[in-house]
Amino acid sequence: MADLLPEHPDFLWRNPEPKKSYEAVIVGGGGHGLATAYYLAKNHGMTNIAILERGWLAGGNMARNTTIIRSNYLWDESAAIYEKSLKLWEQLPEELDYDFLFSQRGVLNLAHTLQDVRESQRRVGANRLNGVDAEWLDPQQVKEVCPIINISDDLRYPVMGATYQPRAGIAKHDHVAWAFARKADEMGVDIIQNCEVTGIDRVGDQVVGVQTNLGPIATEKVALAVAGDSSGLADMAGVRLPIQTHPLQALVSELFEPVHPTVVMSNHVHVYVSQAHKGELVMGAGIDSYNGYGQRGGFHVIEEQLAAAVELFPIFARAHLLRTWGGNVDVTLDASPVVSKTEVQGLYVNCGWGTGGFKGTPGAGFTYAHTIANDEPHPLNAPFALDRFETGHLIDEHGAAAVAH
Repeated sequence: MADLLPEHPDFLWRNPEPKKSYEAVIVGGGGHGLATAYYLAKNHGMTNIAILERGWLAGGNMARNTTIIRSNYLWDESAAIYEKSLKLWEQLPEELDYDFLFSQRGVLNLAHTLQDVRESQRRVGANRLNGVDAEWLDPQQVKEVCPIINISDDLRYPVMGATYQPRAGIAKHDHVAWAFARKADEMGVDIIQNCEVTGIDRVGDQVVGVQTNLGPIATEKVALAVAGDSSGLADMAGVRLPIQTHPLQALVSELFEPVHPTVVMSNHVHVYVSQAHKGELVMGAGIDSYNGYGQRGGFHVIEEQLAAAVELFPIFARAHLLRTWGGNVDVTLDASPVVSKTEVQGLYVNCGWGTGGFKGTPGAGFTYAHTIANDEPHPLNAPFALDRFETGHLIDEHGAAAVAH
């Protein structure tokens, strides 16, 4: 592992053999699994735990996202957990003693229709009531924040204004994973790569262990944190999750000098654009409409995404595409996550974040760790329990927040 981190030669990785038993097992070595392990050790003193990753550390959706961080969601429940996450982001570089290039450059959410404007201004008001920084900008103010954007009237979807969250931004996703991994490792957490869970053992309604390709492991707490494959793992314990899995695509360009100072998102035309620290333009789109697990999507989605980006940013017209990628995202009925106990004692699920998983990484880890340690939800994730799909207390962010991500 150290060979992958030449700039951090002090990061000496150990890949231990699994013990016969642990106090808790986290399935999934991505951002949420690593953050959960860190907060279990830091906040709850649980260090006899293992993270089981079937591939390599943070090689799933953590390596396939566009690194946007924000908390400007409409509903109280969403705003609360994402704002907690953003506040944790603000302190983590110092806390983890690791520079993962957290850059609070702000996020613009564009409005292109009168309905967009009304929904966006409503969201600004709701954000302010929840203590989330939010502003409404007219087209000229949008231009002042992002000088390269096209605000002319001859666009298919003219810019009629935007919400703006100044504290939002981006971070370097692989460094975030290594930062959590290093601290969890220092506190004694076992992070075991190339260890695939093939079964979850139950005695009655109680989890008693997991089966893996490296042998059985006994434990009374199993926490799922696997984006894109949550349903399959839950099925192993006889639990059915109300989620669907869709491809989500993004791309990066060749390197450029800094030209794009913020993050621009447009739900109406399904594109969002930022510029990474090294200089690549990072662009993403909405999810592909079909279900799939192949970590790839339809070309037409990328084509439409690029057309929208070039219209909003004519300066990008001659930019060359460097690479595209796809991830698998789990989506619930109300487009909000599940961070919850299940009907099986000792089985916990963290899934359904859709396109919000990266920005929610520390908040998810913080609340999930509390739920696992206490067998009761934290107040911030209590609304995101599985039983809301039975009671009807949904948190429908799908269209309400005027953004799909």
